[in-house]
Amino acid sequence: MDRISVVVPCYNEEKVMPLFYKEMKRVMNIMNYVGFEIIFIDDGSKDNTLRIAKSLKARDDRIKYLSFSKNFGKEAAIYAGLENCTGDYAAVMDADLQDPPALLEIMYRYLKQEDYDSVATRRVTRDGEPKLRSFFARRFYHLMNHISKTNMVDGARDYRLMKRQMVDAVVNMKEYNRFSKGIFGWVGFKTKWLEYDNVERAAGESKWSFRKLLFYSFDGIAAFSTMPLGIASFSGLFLCILSFISIIVIMIRHLIGVKSAHGWSSMACIILFVSGFQLFCMGVVGQYLAKTYLEVKNRPIYIIREKSF
Repeated sequence: MDRISVVVPCYNEEKVMPLFYKEMKRVMNIMNYVGFEIIFIDDGSKDNTLRIAKSLKARDDRIKYLSFSKNFGKEAAIYAGLENCTGDYAAVMDADLQDPPALLEIMYRYLKQEDYDSVATRRVTRDGEPKLRSFFARRFYHLMNHISKTNMVDGARDYRLMKRQMVDAVVNMKEYNRFSKGIFGWVGFKTKWLEYDNVERAAGESKWSFRKLLFYSFDGIAAFSTMPLGIASFSGLFLCILSFISIIVIMIRHLIGVKSAHGWSSMACIILFVSGFQLFCMGVVGQYLAKTYLEVKNRPIYIIREKSF
């Protein structure tokens, strides 16, 4: 009998976990020809997430849990779950039921009957999501597909079912600064995409504010593209050439007797522009240097405080 590991990152999800388990139990009863393990990853929650995971574990021995020593983030939780799962297949999904568990049966069927290594999901609508957030999300995927060699599908979710070979490939990428959507694409393997309409949270509130998503997108760009460094370099070169040409033009005008206009305001604007652009380029370089600094420190991606297995 095949075994599916379901990795569920949780951060302050006490309101939705019982609903998630109820829906997963229904799916597991339907898919009774497959073995299951559900691994809840308590990402340093400040509510009763861990207590609920323990109570579910007491009722169902298919439940397991890991509890971090602090909040390491969703990316670390996904990695921890994949590293500790034992199934022939592994699924990653959120506990808020925005990733419909009912799709697992379809995903498993594709992997068994067709030549795919992974079945991933993407939202084709963003109903219920703020318009500004949806706009920037679409622009992010559009930008990433232009500046990175890693293919990223618009509306892609972390929700997917993978064969063990792909899971092992993802786990072998032990980088500290993780961006799972990019990693899933970078390791390759054949992926089938399932489309579905956006589903709102079953309970509780989203932990992803616009500010967090913005910084998360910066992490993704830095992790899978060096294009910003190229833009900074070529822009600096362009400004140098432009300045050199401007000096020659001013000298020629002076020699033929044409006096240049004098004015401190225009000069101040030019200085502010060039200085600001230099600081921007230094900031871009600094972001990559910071990522490198965190990687070479070789700190663990996560630390476990408590686990059930």
